[in-house]
Amino acid sequence: MAKYTKDIWNREKDGTHKEQRSFFRYAIVATVLFLLFLFLKKDNIITWVQAGFTLKQQDRQIENLERDNAALDEKIRMMKGNRDTLERYAREQFYFAEPGDDVYIIE
Repeated sequence: MAKYTKDIWNREKDGTHKEQRSFFRYAIVATVLFLLFLFLKKDNIITWVQAGFTLKQQDRQIENLERDNAALDEKIRMMKGNRDTLERYAREQFYFAEPGDDVYIIE
């Protein structure tokens, strides 16, 4: 193959291998045009790869948010079903107190 590719663009050197060298020139031009089309048009392969990374990142974010939602749903279920849990949460988060309790806020 190396002897066909030597000075491929000089048609005077085609000789008896005119068809092979002509096809090789055609293949080179077609490949270059295809690559230019893939990389230079507006919706190119780079955009596709970036979109794939964005989708993976969003999928991970959705999974994390679903996990957080499940934890919050469990917390709500516990507070609805157990008065002591709800009272402890109100005291810790909102500094609620029963009459006669002393509240000390230390940050």
